[in-house]
Amino acid sequence: MSEEENMRLVQQAYRDFQNGDIQGVLGLLSEDVEWVTTQLSGVPVGGTYYGVEGAGRFFSSLVDTQELRLFESREFVAQGEKVVALGHYAWHVKSTGREWESDFAHVCVVRDGKIARFQEYTDTAAIVEAFRGS
Repeated sequence: MSEEENMRLVQQAYRDFQNGDIQGVLGLLSEDVEWVTTQLSGVPVGGTYYGVEGAGRFFSSLVDTQELRLFESREFVAQGEKVVALGHYAWHVKSTGREWESDFAHVCVVRDGKIARFQEYTDTAAIVEAFRGS
């Protein structure tokens, strides 16, 4: 696929996520996708998930533990099979009632028309603080 097609695929995944269509997101992932978020002590969401089923567990855990308050995709940059999404989000942690927000950079790798890898870069200190509570 071209860089433009790769970028459109990733943009569709972000639209699906914003619309709450997790099944739509999962349908854009390769069967052997590697989904990587930082594993943080005291934070039940995070780590490396493998396959569509693993990514589904990530999203289930995300929905169980946090409520999305804001999600802005600001820019997408494609080079070869990589697409970088830059944006900002804000979350409410259900167990503590605390909020956290951060800019993010997400690096996606597209292979054979599917997202084969996702890696998140964000403010991990803000996440840990929100999950820690008062």
